[in-house]
Parts: sequence; structure tokens; C-alpha cells
Amino acid sequence: MLARRRLLAAVCAAVAVVAALRAVSPPPPRLVVVPAAAHDLAAGAVLGPDDVVALRLPADAVPGGALDDPVGATLAAPVRSGEPLTDVRLVGQPGSRPPPGLVATPVRLPDAAAAGLLRPGDRIDLLATDARRGRTWQVASDALVLQTPAADETTAGPLGGRVVLLGVPVSSVEKVQGAAVALYLGYTYSD
Repeated sequence: MLARRRLLAAVCAAVAVVAALRAVSPPPPRLVVVPAAAHDLAAGAVLGPDDVVALRLPADAVPGGALDDPVGATLAAPVRSGEPLTDVRLVGQPGSRPPPGLVATPVRLPDAAAAGLLRPGDRIDLLATDARRGRTWQVASDALVLQTPAADETTAGPLGGRVVLLGVPVSSVEKVQGAAVALYLGYTYSD
């Protein structure tokens, strides 16, 4: 009888400890589902269903600008596996803006084929050439390609070429726009 009382007392004590721990522990956080990268993704990638997974995060850990459904959108910058996808990571999404320190400015590149090689997320150095003087110089370094024309998009008007939306430092905007009007623009890829 004594052995059964000790066993019963031990079970009651264990139940009391578990109940006490549950009573003082905080409630589990409310989880929210957000889309995240299923694997490492490169800048300019168009997101497909296999590129996005559902990630459950505590509500207070959800980043601002988290998207509902990013499938079909284009990445403006590389994304690591498991990273939540937000509006600022995508090109052309409502609320997307160039990174801090850059402003968006449209630039017409006269060589439509060269402009067609660019992809959102590319980093380029913008060059201006004065054919009369035979000089070329850099008007913007490490400019971020934000948007490019569609491959089948034709350019109307007397100027030809293609318009590319670039993110450049505020200090370079005047120089870039001045060169775009008066000179031949080209680019090289930045490191």
C-alpha cells in the first residue's frame, strides 16, 4: 500500500509541476503566413510557383510590405533562401522604390539591342560619348537597373532606342539627364 501511495504522490507532483509551468508560460505567438524564397534567387528572376514557399512567422516579426502573392513578379535584387519577399525586393510592384540613396530616373539608351541585354537588378556604369570630340566619360557609376522594356516592345518616335528605368544617386541625376539629351549613352556592367 505504501509503495502505491508513493507512486501516486510522484505522479500527482509531476502533474502539478507540469500544470504550474503551463500556467506561467506565455501563450504561443500568433503566426502569420508570408511568402518567402524557396531557394537562392538571382536579381532579375521572374518568380514562379516553385520559387516561393509559405513561411510562418510570429505576427510581430513579419516585415513591412510583405506580399500576398509574388508569383510572376521580377526581383530587383538577389534574395536568399528563406528570406520573406516584400514589395521593395520586386520591380514594378506598388510601393517599390529604389534603395536608399538612389532615385529612379528614365534613361533612353540609343542602342535598343544593348538595352535589351539589361535585366532588373543589374548594376551598370553609364557612359556618355561625344562623337565630335571623340571622348567618352562616366556619368554614373553602379546604377541599378529597376525596369527594362519588354522584349517585344517597340520604340516609337524619332529618337529610337529603348527607355530603361535606372536607380542613380541624387547627385548624378542632372549629369545623367543632360548626357541623355546631348550625347550617345552606353554602359558597362559594374563589379
